[in-house]
Amino acid sequence: MSNRAYRRWALGLLAGTAGLLLLCAAFVWAVDPCFYYHGIGKLGAVFFNERYQDAGLAKNTDADTVIVGTSLTANYRVSHVERVFGGTAVKLTIPDGYLSEFDAALGVEWRYHDPSRVIFGLDTNILIRDESEKTGAMPDYLYNANPLDDTKYLLNKDTIYYGVYRLMANRWGTTQDPDEAYTWDGTVWWNHTTALDNYDRPAPSASQLPADAYLGNVRSNLAVVERWITAHPDTEFDIFFPPYSILYWDKQAREGNLDAVFSALDTAFDALLRYDNVRLFYFPADEGIVTNLDNYCDYIHHSGAVCDELLRMISAGEERVTAENAKKTLADWRDFVVNYDYDKYWTDTFWWAWDYTSHPVR
Repeated sequence: MSNRAYRRWALGLLAGTAGLLLLCAAFVWAVDPCFYYHGIGKLGAVFFNERYQDAGLAKNTDADTVIVGTSLTANYRVSHVERVFGGTAVKLTIPDGYLSEFDAALGVEWRYHDPSRVIFGLDTNILIRDESEKTGAMPDYLYNANPLDDTKYLLNKDTIYYGVYRLMANRWGTTQDPDEAYTWDGTVWWNHTTALDNYDRPAPSASQLPADAYLGNVRSNLAVVERWITAHPDTEFDIFFPPYSILYWDKQAREGNLDAVFSALDTAFDALLRYDNVRLFYFPADEGIVTNLDNYCDYIHHSGAVCDELLRMISAGEERVTAENAKKTLADWRDFVVNYDYDKYWTDTFWWAWDYTSHPVR
């Protein structure tokens, strides 16, 4: 092959490759499976991965209220948030999320919008966890302010696949209601039997975790939340601890973690109650919810019906923790969980005496 022919072939190959890449990028931009450029837009939505799609939802939704949290927040419906608090709302859920991941999602929201309220489900597990254990599941290129690395979204085999899937879902009529985005409460049986079946009761530990075992992680995680609060003094932060079931406290007691968990909670209360734009709610102390295992499918996850009740309680200011009642709230709850009769759930008497009509969802 002559040099001229080789050069023509090479240029043709480069032009063809560039054209194919441009076509792929244009396809992803137009179909936008992660809602990054157009929001949900006119095409019906397909929800497949919160970490990939939250950036687009945050960027393109000018919401008055943002509700943020882990899988315990997934079963909140945006329409219910809007009904209770008024205005518009967006839900940014990150299952098994870390504070740095919520920080990235809210960073996008604040880069483009100025919500008046943030409702944050601060799971106890989030509060005490070590950021060094975080995986690389969060696509940073969708959350940073650098448009140049958006090519990782535009030229990505997975987003091309989901773009095709979104088009086909529109054709098949199998798109999803945005109000049901990432919800999963319709796929499980919320019942004491399910909750207990999905709880592996640990053997009692012979040792106790030191009270300060989690405090390094707690302070690092709280620093992120406090940065949100101080950077946005005109935003109201409704921060709530989701109501893990009473089985969670059985687990902590048997593993010897109670001192460390209550020390972490005490530290969080002290830190967050310093701010005038924060309302703090401690729902784990609601005995009517946490001791009714019909509200749960395992030892921590509660039903969508409980989500609705918690929204009402936040709006009404119920179970609110203040500087005046914080110490007593934790002391009373510690006394309750230390003296609770957990063993009853594994006795024949409990099952024989069970009356389904006497355990309404509260």
